[in-house]
Amino acid sequence: MRTDQTLTQWYQLSNEQGTQRIALVGNYTLTALEHVLETLAGELTQQAINPDLHWDLTGIQQMDTAGMMMLWHAWNAQRPKQLQLRSEHEKMFQRLEHFPTPQPVTQYRDILWPITWLGQLVLLLWQHTVGLITLIGQLLIDVVYLIRHPVYIPWREISANLFRTGAQALGITALVGFLIGIVLSYLSSKQLQLFGADIFIINILGISIIRELGPMLAAILVAGRSGSSMTAQLGVMRVTQELDALTVMGISHSQRLILPKIVGLGIAMPLLVMWTSTMALLGGMVAAELQLGLSYQYFITALPDSVPIGNLWLGLGKGVVCGMVIALIACHFGLRIKPNTESLGEGTTTSVVTAITMVIIVDAIFAVIFSDVGLT
Repeated sequence: MRTDQTLTQWYQLSNEQGTQRIALVGNYTLTALEHVLETLAGELTQQAINPDLHWDLTGIQQMDTAGMMMLWHAWNAQRPKQLQLRSEHEKMFQRLEHFPTPQPVTQYRDILWPITWLGQLVLLLWQHTVGLITLIGQLLIDVVYLIRHPVYIPWREISANLFRTGAQALGITALVGFLIGIVLSYLSSKQLQLFGADIFIINILGISIIRELGPMLAAILVAGRSGSSMTAQLGVMRVTQELDALTVMGISHSQRLILPKIVGLGIAMPLLVMWTSTMALLGGMVAAELQLGLSYQYFITALPDSVPIGNLWLGLGKGVVCGMVIALIACHFGLRIKPNTESLGEGTTTSVVTAITMVIIVDAIFAVIFSDVGLT
């Protein structure tokens, strides 16, 4: 007779009249086997290699699913040839024997995956397009309703969004605009000095900043700052079921949440564009004075004559359109967020990327349509 000193309370081995026998004793429950489950499972697996071993489970007092599955895995999912069980344990193993064996998943490579991926992308783009058109239509209905009933115009919400998206963004837009103006002026002056055309630094800075860089910088910064904030705000309201509460109370989402954001950002963006362009010109003027020796007074005096007023109106128009596009996209993705934190993060990221992409597309459209405006 041989017993394992560390596991002797769980099983006993014996050899009677040439027949090898293993008798399991004790409680085969998760609580009882907590500290020896792995060791005992390994030992029983080794014993199960012997096909002539006689298993005696009548000494087991209590057995739960953990103990049963340990034995089943030790037997390699089939009963030993010689097995003695108690009646209550017999029913447990019968259920295991009739349980369907999971079939291995067949891995195959879809040779049409590029077409499938392209189709899914087109379908997703179509869904977003339909959602945006639906949202725009609802906003137009709300505008008509508010024109007929001006007492319901959400002035406080519009004012709050104007403050958050406009006044609170003055610092970052001023800093970025000033630094970009310095860099652009410094690089341009280096090239102009080679040809003795220092005076044209005013034309380059004026047209490039007022017409292109000012609106683009302001729009990209606002898309990353205010656009993400709008999406996250609506997403959190979805997660906390505040949007559902507004629906129950009969309050329109588009009228109280979306329209004030679009109107507020549409008003704030041209003001931010003018502010950003001013700070960028100020930075360019400082760099031009240090690099080329152009005085501040001459720069300010020559700027109106060098840059036609059409460039300013074009830049402000870009600001209005980009502001409303950013707010529309941010609200669209905010309303599509599902009530979980993972969707909130993905929706906010997608909103910012889409808004910046649309800002660049809008700028390209303005460049093509108004290519002759403000250049002469």
